[in-house]
Amino acid sequence: MIRKHSATLHGHRTSFSLEDPFWLELKTIAAARAMPIAQLIVEIDDARSSDSNLSSALRVYVLDWIKSNVPRSAAGDT
Repeated sequence: MIRKHSATLHGHRTSFSLEDPFWLELKTIAAARAMPIAQLIVEIDDARSSDSNLSSALRVYVLDWIKSNVPRSAAGDT
């Protein structure tokens, strides 16, 4: 299910929509990096290109994180 979330980025309130699995994975990533989820969202927002929306940037970040933490043999590479 897609849910709306809100965050404050550099003093401005914004909202974004994410499916539950992406939200849970973002929380897991933040915990693994020992940072608040709000700080992780700010970091992702700061790194995204101006033609990308925040929801998409968050999803791509989760995908990249998962891909970078999967052993190559498990990803089908031999």
